Amino acid sequence: MATPTIIVIYGASGDLTHRKLMPALYNLWLKKRLPDPFFVIGLGRTDYSNTDFRQEMREAVAEFAAKVFTEEVWADFEGMLHYLSGNFTGPDPYPALTSKLAELENERQSNRLFYLAMPPRFYEPIINQLGEFDLVREEDEDETGCWRRVIIEKPFGRDLQSAQDLNVSIHQHLLEHQIYRIDHYLAKETVQNMMVFRFGNSIFEPLWNRNFIDHVQITAMETVDVGRRASYYDQAGVMRDMFQNHLMQLFSIVAMEPPSSRRAEALRNEKVKVLAAVRRLSEEEVPANTVRAQYEGYLTSDGVPADSTTPTYAAVQLYVDNWRWQGVPFYLRSGKALASKLTEITIQFKSAPVMLFAQKRRVPGNTLTLTIQPDEGIHLRMEAKVPDTLSDLQPVNMHFHYDDAFDDAPIPEAYERLLSDAIKGDASLFTRDDEVELSWKIIDPIMTAWRHSQTQPLTEYVKGSWGPVEADRFLAETGRAWVNGAHRRHIVHP
Repeated sequence: MATPTIIVIYGASGDLTHRKLMPALYNLWLKKRLPDPFFVIGLGRTDYSNTDFRQEMREAVAEFAAKVFTEEVWADFEGMLHYLSGNFTGPDPYPALTSKLAELENERQSNRLFYLAMPPRFYEPIINQLGEFDLVREEDEDETGCWRRVIIEKPFGRDLQSAQDLNVSIHQHLLEHQIYRIDHYLAKETVQNMMVFRFGNSIFEPLWNRNFIDHVQITAMETVDVGRRASYYDQAGVMRDMFQNHLMQLFSIVAMEPPSSRRAEALRNEKVKVLAAVRRLSEEEVPANTVRAQYEGYLTSDGVPADSTTPTYAAVQLYVDNWRWQGVPFYLRSGKALASKLTEITIQFKSAPVMLFAQKRRVPGNTLTLTIQPDEGIHLRMEAKVPDTLSDLQPVNMHFHYDDAFDDAPIPEAYERLLSDAIKGDASLFTRDDEVELSWKIIDPIMTAWRHSQTQPLTEYVKGSWGPVEADRFLAETGRAWVNGAHRRHIVHP
């Protein structure tokens, strides 16, 4: 990566830049995975000088990249950081940005990566300004070959219509290959390892279908409540905040067919096929296939209307109508203020067709769990005979933990991988426009039905619990139960 590259961060004085982006860039530079030369231009409304900005970033990197931070290395890194202040949704600061880009390029052609670490309402006006000032137009390949790319944070739209409108708007200035819609879940090592696990091990892929799998659970739980984000969260809710992006991404990777190659388009094509095959729920079907709830006390949060019906917990049953998954339910759930910080995917295999060993308890099928956080690893539950008994069975677990197997190779932050891939032009872990719209086509009817429903009440659950009892009944009616992580280590409780 010898071509000079300039990274422009909108929202450089914000929390995402402090906690994730700048530490990730520092770590990549330390690992020699950034172009040489490279520069960072931070854009924000806070009135910083270059010196102020560098000091702020030094404190952020020292805190969030503490294991590798040294003053000597920082002294080299900080010289590449620059800052401009202003309201970059309007035209006034853009002559200064254009001038700064020209100054850093110093008559050399360079690549430009624009990172929109901003609230979604700013995406369209910022991209309009980038287009108006001719900052994202790519030259013909026979001239410079330098690229212009824009990273957009989630959420991408509030519903299907707004996502489609946003796609139309940004495509006026950017081609699809220039747009990198980010979801940091996809860059987690366990998520990436899921494809290796499936397609790199011959013993699992033959079982990954309706003939052997009873159902799939995808869980993303948080112990924290909405806190100071209450007014924002009440406009989003759990469906927009977690389901449309994180859970749908995990769902599509679990269910997709093997891609024809490791190229980004081949991978994204298979994810799109899964989303296109999801059975759409009608308004009448939503109550029987979903649960929605609020934690007790949510309505007293600062900024939440007393009559708010925004769910902080949801569970959804989906089906994929294709050859591999016909008839296999996928259960997706997520919520705030729950008993554990836990993100995992559980594959519940069918029970043995004939139980040779008489048991007082029902013997379930084997369970394979891929834990994304907090205990990154893979866990396989099976039955074993208890020693010194005739035929008593007991579930036992086989474990793989990243921190045990790779103790000399710490798991990098997801943003390191995403920034590196965006610079290299690898869009495998980024979301394409049709993928975004298909996700909304699944989620939109559910949210619409909830708004109109007279028969599906919004229930409550106790903070620190595993969710509403209705969610347990939701699965119990089919003879199933949620897997709540009790058999694994490092489960984080309040």
